Amino acid sequence: TIAYDGANYAGFQWQPNDISVQQRLEEALQKLFPSVKRIHGSSRTDTGVHARGMVAHVDVPNTRSEMTTSKLRLALNANLPEDIRISLVQRVSSAFHARFDARGKQYRYFIWNHPAMDPLRRSQTWHMPRKLDLEPMRDAARRFVGKHDFESFANCRSYKIDDHVRTLHRCDILRRGPLLTVAIEGDGFLYKMCRGIVGTLVYVGEGKLQPSEIDKILKRRDRRVAGMTAPAHGLVLWKVFY
Repeated sequence: TIAYDGANYAGFQWQPNDISVQQRLEEALQKLFPSVKRIHGSSRTDTGVHARGMVAHVDVPNTRSEMTTSKLRLALNANLPEDIRISLVQRVSSAFHARFDARGKQYRYFIWNHPAMDPLRRSQTWHMPRKLDLEPMRDAARRFVGKHDFESFANCRSYKIDDHVRTLHRCDILRRGPLLTVAIEGDGFLYKMCRGIVGTLVYVGEGKLQPSEIDKILKRRDRRVAGMTAPAHGLVLWKVFY
């Protein structure tokens, strides 16, 4: 289980022309196990997105299997940059796959809703200086729960995706003073889907959209009719479920 600050990385997945979290993890592993070529992550995160609960698996040589999980965690963290940390190491069945065995994920998006930004949160929280109306936002959030076509909330990739249907089990908004936390949990997510949902919820909070319009936007299947894509730095992959 991996936590990282995504500010300095082009996402989790390996990139040919940029630095990714996966690359740094593989470099650390190869110092311990030179034969290791690839780790397998449970999810992709975009450039600038953070994680507390990214899961990955790796096959290590049997000749090194005597290393305890606590020692492996210590050794890996000693070879990683400070913005990437392994929080948990455990042995799993050889049949386990971090991506294909995942049953769902939870993302959290953080919004600082105050005229003045908290400078200690500036790199991991979206600053919204205008007051947001929380009750309409919560009404709108509930409308995302269930099985829907989320094409209106996902950005286009360079390749075509035929299936935009996903199931959300949770979409709610928690408030602690000026800090709003949007918790989104589901069986899978489209490209920038969480950020599209959050940007649309902010439009509702500003009065630019009514909660009832969410149902119509879902049916339109057109990204242009929904709200903006929220900035990457407010999003955290919180947990992967198995």
